[in-house]
Amino acid sequence: MVAVFIMAIGFLIATPIWKTQIQREKEEELIFRGKQYVEAVRLFQIKYPGSFPKSFEELVEERCLRKMFKDPMTEHGEWDVIVPYGGASGRREGATQKILVVPQSALSSVDNPRIIGVVSSSPDKSIKIYFDQETYDKWLFYYGFDPEKMPEIVYYGETEKR
Repeated sequence: MVAVFIMAIGFLIATPIWKTQIQREKEEELIFRGKQYVEAVRLFQIKYPGSFPKSFEELVEERCLRKMFKDPMTEHGEWDVIVPYGGASGRREGATQKILVVPQSALSSVDNPRIIGVVSSSPDKSIKIYFDQETYDKWLFYYGFDPEKMPEIVYYGETEKR
């Protein structure tokens, strides 16, 4: 009976540590996958200067992305997509000052989408602080990103930033 009690206490102590370790691993995977999309857009730009992909499928078809990666921070795995806001080009020379974040499922509703990157759709608080951002939906991965010049984020269907 005492042994079972000690094992139960040990399990209760280990569970939060285990959950924290899993979350840290997911955060590292989020960074890896986000950077894969940035690299894919960069390669697309080399192949087609001045053009941006209109879908993730296009990145795979053009062999810029090995496969479509899921957002590891959400159960459904869908990313929010980053496109330049308004007339911004999304080019590397000078970071984009304003970006539009569109749910992946709503991308077909955007006229002539020009994908420059991805961001997690999870609003959860992170363990790691990534470029001064504490929630996953602020961890931006896009071509032309300059951490010294954080862009204004506009969310699809909203007129003001969160």
